[in-house]
Amino acid sequence: MRQPSPIIGNSEPMCAIRKLIDTIADSTATVLITGESGTGKELVAQALHKQSVRAEANFVPLNCAAIPKELMESELFGHRKGAFTGALADRIGRFELAHGGTLFLDEIGDLSLDMQVKLLRVLQERMVDPVGSTRSVTVDVRVIAATHRDLEVEIAEGRFREDLYYRLNVLPVTTPPLRERGDDVPLLVKHYTDRFAYKSAGPISFAPDFLNALKAYEWPGNVRELSNLMHRFSTLFAGQRLSLQSVPAPMLPKGLVRLQQERAALPAESVADVLQLFESDSAAVPAAASAVHRTVEGNLAIQADSSDHNHVEDIIMLAQGMSVLPPDGVSLKERMAQIERAFIEQALDRAEGNVSKTARMLNLQRTTLIEKIDKYRLRSV
Repeated sequence: MRQPSPIIGNSEPMCAIRKLIDTIADSTATVLITGESGTGKELVAQALHKQSVRAEANFVPLNCAAIPKELMESELFGHRKGAFTGALADRIGRFELAHGGTLFLDEIGDLSLDMQVKLLRVLQERMVDPVGSTRSVTVDVRVIAATHRDLEVEIAEGRFREDLYYRLNVLPVTTPPLRERGDDVPLLVKHYTDRFAYKSAGPISFAPDFLNALKAYEWPGNVRELSNLMHRFSTLFAGQRLSLQSVPAPMLPKGLVRLQQERAALPAESVADVLQLFESDSAAVPAAASAVHRTVEGNLAIQADSSDHNHVEDIIMLAQGMSVLPPDGVSLKERMAQIERAFIEQALDRAEGNVSKTARMLNLQRTTLIEKIDKYRLRSV
């Protein structure tokens, strides 16, 4: 049974993507999805699988950047007991796991040249050779690959095989960056604020000035960045209505800080929004009720006197990754998991998805990081 598309957005680029998915979902040809990090390439792959005749079989994802080079062959094709040190039992590879279904090879541009040769052979012959086996195994798999790299540049620089590129790029799909689909921002904001809302407080909401700023922002991290920002706001301002001027600058991306500064002279209705935000729930933002006032010029100023200084400092500390115990207490395990997930997401973004760089940045063993990536399901947007 076919399932509805998980892709959010009614903009022209996203409508075109959905139409393309409808057209090619039932094909057995390989698909190459390209686009910037955070644009939802795995969601497109999932949609292709769920809308195909293979929907009842397995969808098997593999991030090629997350697996060490020496383990990739075993990961893809499996191995037999005793094939190498540590091979204590037979293991089925991802191709066999995806038999009858779809194999999604994310970050295919990070695959080593020697593995590219072996992958090309499998795509041509539809047979895999498990490590240590003398018999080939026939597989019926629809392969979807994705990358944020420009593979034509990678080919020119000798890092990607041209023949594999043409084998993969039978059906090309390009996911648009969020800056090209600003009309979808309100829908995405609603989706993620509902998803991250605390049940007791309900989802956060945004005053018109803030929502307009979110639509105007460039979103260099695309939908993943928007998701992370909504998670941050939902944690720190549970159930609140936010105005652009009401959020301390350390809690905002640099691009939104610039927009905040540019729009410092707010119209009267926006000032009212901010006053309502901070006065409606003094327990949520204790410093604000006595700190917000209008200047003679009609601008909004947020100041803290000596009695409020610690509260403002607490909020800024939270935004910078530090923790302050709320008056009603907190689930320490849940909060620590939120902080850990946020740091891993930020490090992955900064390292452009390179797991080795991310592990070094976080001072973690690579295998430990991969376990945490799987735990928090960070391979999707």
